[in-house]
Amino acid sequence: MNVPSVFHELNSLAQGRVRIGEPMRKHTSWRIGGPAELFVEPGDSGELERVTAFANNNKIPMVVIGAGSNLLVSDAGINGIVVKLGRLMSGISFSGNEIIAEAGARLADVAMAAKNAGLGGFEFAAGIPGTIGGAVVMNAGANGTNIGCLVKEVLLLDRAGNTFIKSKEDMKFGYRKSVLQCISDVAVAVTFICNQKDRTSIQTETDKHFSARKRSQPLGYPNAGSVFRNPPGDSAGRMIDVAGFKGYKVGDAQVSTIHANFIINLGNATAEDVMALITQIKTEVFSRFGVVLQPEIKFLGFLE
Repeated sequence: MNVPSVFHELNSLAQGRVRIGEPMRKHTSWRIGGPAELFVEPGDSGELERVTAFANNNKIPMVVIGAGSNLLVSDAGINGIVVKLGRLMSGISFSGNEIIAEAGARLADVAMAAKNAGLGGFEFAAGIPGTIGGAVVMNAGANGTNIGCLVKEVLLLDRAGNTFIKSKEDMKFGYRKSVLQCISDVAVAVTFICNQKDRTSIQTETDKHFSARKRSQPLGYPNAGSVFRNPPGDSAGRMIDVAGFKGYKVGDAQVSTIHANFIINLGNATAEDVMALITQIKTEVFSRFGVVLQPEIKFLGFLE
């Protein structure tokens, strides 16, 4: 790829919001990651469509991220184009009991907007980081529910730059998964169906969930949430704890002493440190329990 030439073309499509060699540690909650070869923040869905079509037509690799709250990016960085859907695509609007949120809207901001409108359903999301787009891709959940339960439909963009809608049923939501993990289409906006609810009740339930999260998770250090999915009928955190990993470190990456399914960055952790921990944990848990832990996080920039 001719980076200067592609940079010039992208600048014409995204009105100057393009950078070369952008450090991905600035865009992940772990504060880890090497440079993106080219980094774009579209200002609206039209720019996103044009950038996506350009990458597709020129056969340039492109990945789309949100808040980076479940990403581990290689120390070597990411080749091609990284598109970030963030504050410039974070609109939130209402239609009766429905909330329409752009993919870059923060989950916490949508939950707050819902509460202020007297709409219940998002209380479970108290303290969950990330954007609506990322939450829908991963079917983010907590406290016995998940975001897929609220979805009516999702506006998607294919790699040719065309938009279309998938229904809730088409999204095939499951435990920490959706159809978007298997296809290359990008979530642009999501319509949710909520229920009328007293604001005080919403606030009380939200506060309860947030307090529980503060007690049980290492929120004081950069992390990416749960590293592994819970295996059927068990807890990844319990297995990792029993395997003796709480507090275990590789470099500046440490298994949290509060919750064993969290790996925290003590300050200067690298992706290599985190990967070494993940590998050791998977090996020991399999040795003890015969269970292959499946990552909940997404890896970018690593060789297959």
